This record gives sequence, structure tokens and C-alpha cells, in this order.
Amino acid sequence: MKTTAETKIYILGAGFAGQMLAQEIGRKKIFGAVAAFLDDDEKLKGAYVDGIPVLVPIETMLPLLRRSDRDEAIIAMPAAPQERLRSIYDALRQNGFNRIKILPAVSQIVDGEARLVQARRIDPLDLLGRTPVTIPLKKSLAYLRGKRVLITGAGGSIGAELARQLLSGGAERLYLFGHGENSIYNIDRELRILQSEGVGEKATVVPVIGDMKNRDYMFDILGKLRCDVIFHCAAYKHVPLMEENPIAAIGNNVFGTKNVLDAALETGVRRFVLLSTDKAVSPVSVYGVSKLLGEQLTLEAASAVHGGGASAGQKLRIRVPPHPCGGDEAAYMFVRFGNVLGSRGSVLPLFMTQLKTGGPLTVTHREMKRYFMTIPEASSLVLQTGGVGRNGESYLLDMGDPVRIYDIAEQIIRFSGFEPGRDVGIALTGLRKGERLDETLWLPEEEPEPTEYPRILRLKGAAAAGTDLSALLESLGPVCFRSKDAPELYRNRERLLEILAEAFPSFRER
Repeated sequence: MKTTAETKIYILGAGFAGQMLAQEIGRKKIFGAVAAFLDDDEKLKGAYVDGIPVLVPIETMLPLLRRSDRDEAIIAMPAAPQERLRSIYDALRQNGFNRIKILPAVSQIVDGEARLVQARRIDPLDLLGRTPVTIPLKKSLAYLRGKRVLITGAGGSIGAELARQLLSGGAERLYLFGHGENSIYNIDRELRILQSEGVGEKATVVPVIGDMKNRDYMFDILGKLRCDVIFHCAAYKHVPLMEENPIAAIGNNVFGTKNVLDAALETGVRRFVLLSTDKAVSPVSVYGVSKLLGEQLTLEAASAVHGGGASAGQKLRIRVPPHPCGGDEAAYMFVRFGNVLGSRGSVLPLFMTQLKTGGPLTVTHREMKRYFMTIPEASSLVLQTGGVGRNGESYLLDMGDPVRIYDIAEQIIRFSGFEPGRDVGIALTGLRKGERLDETLWLPEEEPEPTEYPRILRLKGAAAAGTDLSALLESLGPVCFRSKDAPELYRNRERLLEILAEAFPSFRER
């Protein structure tokens, strides 16, 4: 519902971000009028900013406001810790505010340039988890200035957030690659709206619809796009769903990734960053196996960057004298991390849907734990890693401590104004195929070590596959794609699972 000129808007945070919002609201006039800033800085007590009063402190002043149901609060405190955001949200709700918006995290507010179009309705993502690390986004994206950047899976949760943040990187072109036309249409339209409202720089945004399983297509399109950098996010990710569709998981996540890697090497892509998952560590699911193979393929490609072994007959144009993209050489790497709060197919959207029908919220096991990070923080760290990472090395995002899914369910219920157990129940449904109670982020031999960048770790012992990747893929190929030599293997699910079990002991033992 649109606000009217009668709507009073209260901006929480009188800093630079809040002031920019107030100025924009004043210019556009159609959203209402800013009635006051609320802030905790005692030095601002009694002050006015552009004629707007500053009320201090927040919790003391909120009960004194003369407000109506149509009034709106905008939290413009992008650097505030999660604990403070939770207390502010609680205070707003207790004082009758139902229309509450929030600016994105500091990682998306570049040089204080907040825009009204970035403010959105607050949701549980903004209040759950730890306080994100502050990353100087413009500085960390300097390696992309003037470059052509392609995001595979750009319509997904992480891919779309990478695209939003990349608007501030000064890239010459931003290619949004995906298989689903609706998701690519949505992020393309969103980026164009953001640009029209002054967010980021004027990169040329190009939507690209295609299927990475089509090898000829990938070589052709990357040859035409002339990318400098690829962030490879595209993958089938839903664990139980991939257990039911293992051939699709391997075909897309393994052979699709190999096609992207081979085409990237052939066409001279300077930097390649694969987004991986904790489920690739001693995998027990088809999805986990597919991502482990993606990691191994990426490390194998890294060895080919300097002539260490390409596919037969493949010419590696990457051997040309370096034109560095943030470093003195080309770099192919992977970044591994755990779950991201709010990604498509994750527990948070499921919980919110279940709440709409009155519950119960479904949790597989009371003691199931996962590592969690917000989508904006994970994306910022991936982008930073892409600039500082070295060829053939592997990286891990510091996820903090694991969190019980049951605890998240309780927090979601309370966020919505209900009491767990009394108003909305939580039902335990049992572990599903391919799931385990706990995930680990690394193998003992990988020995993660800190880097000079907060929350980015280096996996010292990560290495390419101990098995013969070429032989493994050769055996999987006829199962995923029809072969004249072995047509009887096409879509033979049992044979595919046998091959994976032979190659990966953890999968065999599950």
C-alpha cells in the first residue's frame, strides 16, 4: 500500500545514511514527510538536521510520539550490531509501529550513499545471526573496475546479491547468466531500478539466458562476452530434492561446472570463483558429492592456467602475457561456506510460509545444527576473496558457531509476535535422506588458517582429487547424457549411485 502525504515518517539514525533518506523524501514528497529523527547520540539532544528535530534517546522518545497507524519507521543504522537492531525493532513494535523498513547492511551502503529505493520492509533476516563484518566495498571491488564480470546463477539468492553489490564495483559490464527466465528478468529489472535511483555506478547490465550443460553453447557465449571474471553460483542445491534427482544434480553441478571452467580457460577468463558448500566435506548426499567434484575440477583448472594440463587439443589462451585483474596473475579458486539465511529453498522461507497458515513449523531434528551467515555478508566476503585469492588456493568463510535449527524456529515465531508452543507449534519430522545432524566446514588435513582479511580463511591442505577425475567423469557421462556407445546406461540411476559410492567412501558409508 502506498504512503500518502499525511504519513509521518520517523527515521531511526540521524547519521549520513538517515540524512540522505530525509533529503530524498523531502524532494519526492509522495512518500510522506519526515517528522523526526530518533538517535542514541546524547550530543544530538535538542538538535535539528535540515529543520528536522532529533529526538534522543530512542527508547525514551518512542512512547511520547503522537502517531497513527499509517505512520512509518525507517531504521537507517547500517552499521548497528544485530543486538541493537533487535532491541529497536522490539521497541517499535511495542509502541505500535507496524510499518517498519530498514536500510541494508553496511556492506551495501557504499560511502554513505543510501537511497530510499534500498529501504525495504524489515524481516527476520535483519535480526537473526551475528553482526556482519564491515567491508569497505568500494575498495574491495577495485579489482573489478573496468572489467567484464559474469555471474552464473544470477537469479538465485547469492547470485542476485552479488549483482546488487557489484553495481558499486565500477565494472564495465555485468552479465547476469541463468537458466530461468523469470529469475533473471527479476534481478535485471531490480538492478535497472537501483541504477535509475542513483545506486552504484553505470555498469552495462546484460541478461543472458542459457544452459551451462550445453558445452557448445558455453564456449560460444563466453567467446562472445569476453569476460574477465566469473563468479560461478549456479547449482542445484536442495539436498532432499537432489536425492530424488541424482542424475540432474550430477549433470548440472558437475558437467555444467566443467563446461564453464573449460570455456573460461579457452576464452581467457582471468579470475574464476566457484561458490562451494560445507556439504562437500566428506559428502553423504548427491548434492555434496557434486559440489566436491566442482571443487576438484576448479583446482584442476587452476593447474591448467599455467599450462599444467588441459583437455586434449585445448588451446589455453590464458597463457598470454598477464593483464592483471587485481593481481599479477590469473587465479582460479573456490570459496566454501555453510548455509545462508533466507536463501531460496532454505528453512527461513519455509518457516515464514508455515507461519502464514498458523504452523506448525517443521524441524527435522531438535539437535540439528548448521552454520549460518546472512546473504549480504556472504556475498561481500565472496567478492573480497575473488580479489585477494591466489590461483589454485581454496578459501573458507569463517561462519562462527553452529546454530540449532530449532532455536531459529523459535526466534522466527517470536519475531512474528507469537509465543512458541503456546501460539505456534514446532513439529519434529525426522532426518531426511542425504541429511546429517551436524556439518563440518573442513577436513582435518585442510587446516584452515587466518588471512589478513577478517572472516576469510585459507584451506592449507586442500588439494585436487586423489582419484582420476577424467576417468570418473568418463564413467558418469553416459549416465547423464545419451551415448551411442552405451545407450543402456542413459539415466541409469542405480549405476550412477554405484559409481559415486565407489569413488567417495563417505557417500558409500552413509
